[in-house]
Amino acid sequence: MSTYSQKSSTIKVWDPLIRIFHWSLVLSFALAFITEDDWLSLHVQAGYAVSLLIGFRLIWGLIGTRQARFFTFIKSPAVVMSYFRQMLSLKVPHYLGHNPVAAVMVVALLVSIALVSFTGMVTIASEGQGPLASTIFASWSGDWMEEVHEFFANFTLLLIIAHVSGVVLSSLLEGENLVKAMITGRKKNSPHWQDVENQRDN
Repeated sequence: MSTYSQKSSTIKVWDPLIRIFHWSLVLSFALAFITEDDWLSLHVQAGYAVSLLIGFRLIWGLIGTRQARFFTFIKSPAVVMSYFRQMLSLKVPHYLGHNPVAAVMVVALLVSIALVSFTGMVTIASEGQGPLASTIFASWSGDWMEEVHEFFANFTLLLIIAHVSGVVLSSLLEGENLVKAMITGRKKNSPHWQDVENQRDN
């Protein structure tokens, strides 16, 4: 009886690979960020992990489960602005996966973290290290690229702060613990989903 009740009151949203990716990226980026100056070897290894995770997410965003695919949650600018205005009024429609504003943040984070990873590999390539050491990128100025790398790392941190703030606000507006949803992969079942056709994945 309890199993039936649980299944009927919640709906599957995030597949296991997306959840593993999400929390692995959190840990890998945090490790890379805090080891930047004092533990360079660990910093580089964490950076490689971040690069691999971003590569996986880009692929899974094309061929993965429905809620993981970019075409499912990326909306037009008009829809994004409409949702943003609704957020300011503290009354928002519910989306099964990412809401339109969260989708923009997902894309921004992926791009920014990808640039952090790329500039980091170019930086060490100028010293003859890493997978780009034997490419044209090795001739780029290491000092200049290191500055760009640090800029995008700090910019990504600002995006993460905005992302966490957005998660807290959306959780309050939607009455949904979004952190828990990214752990369990499930959200509360609701008759008010904007993309109700996605419920077939349940």
